[in-house]
Amino acid sequence: MVDTVLPILIGFSLVCVLAVLGGGVASMLRGGDFNRKYSNGLMRARVATQGFAVALMVLFFVLGGRPG
Repeated sequence: MVDTVLPILIGFSLVCVLAVLGGGVASMLRGGDFNRKYSNGLMRARVATQGFAVALMVLFFVLGGRPG
């Protein structure tokens, strides 16, 4: 399970981090009311998804997964 499921979850979580980060950057570029309303929440969501991705990576290596 470690060698099959966790790498898929890690990849999915990294895609989620990228999507939330992209949304936050787009919010900042857009500016105005949209930026004031959503940018802080998006950056907090990015930190949360990044933490989850790192936790999955740590779990993968602790449980003896092999990279590649």
